[in-house]
Amino acid sequence: VWFGGLTGVQARLQVADAQALVQRDIDENFHSVFIATKDSGIEPFEDISGLEQLKGHTFTFGSDSSTSGRLMPQYFMSQAGVTLDDFKGEPGFSGSHDATIQLVESGSYEAGALNESVWDARVEAGEVDLDKVQLLWRTPPYHDYHWVARPDLNERYGEGFTDKITQAFIALDPNVPEQKEILDLFGTDKFIATTNDNYAQIEAVGREIGKIN
Repeated sequence: VWFGGLTGVQARLQVADAQALVQRDIDENFHSVFIATKDSGIEPFEDISGLEQLKGHTFTFGSDSSTSGRLMPQYFMSQAGVTLDDFKGEPGFSGSHDATIQLVESGSYEAGALNESVWDARVEAGEVDLDKVQLLWRTPPYHDYHWVARPDLNERYGEGFTDKITQAFIALDPNVPEQKEILDLFGTDKFIATTNDNYAQIEAVGREIGKIN
């Protein structure tokens, strides 16, 4: 099953011995971005301490369970000493990365956080009014989306079946039209192997902010 970083961890904790198999190459070094309206007075920055500028402003996350739109942005804010109580009013939860862009661009919220891939794609497509909204900061990297396999696949379908799934993903070739279609659906050029250990940070942060019990 295809999961985000947080939802994948949550799923594996519910199914003992479930394994993270593969991820897109970009998910090995994924980033969130923070954005703000130009009228907010919040200036772009290069160091995590710049997140302190968010204090006293309205702010929206994406989906409540989003790794790149909520979990990791909140983690980096906590590292900068910014809590949810520091915002002007309650933080919003837009429900999607695109909605976060739209809400900030419209001025409904002064700032927000989202998936960097969505931001980059919308900017490249000319779908963001950069006269109204600007990029503030890209976070340090973390692991995100990945495929998770049940622990009983080898028992049900034969020894080595899980490894065959992994190798099938890794073997997808962007030079083969039919395989490129699959890769394009996931916005990547290739899949790479991953392990549960790569998501230890996600699990720790999830527990820290109460998304994992």
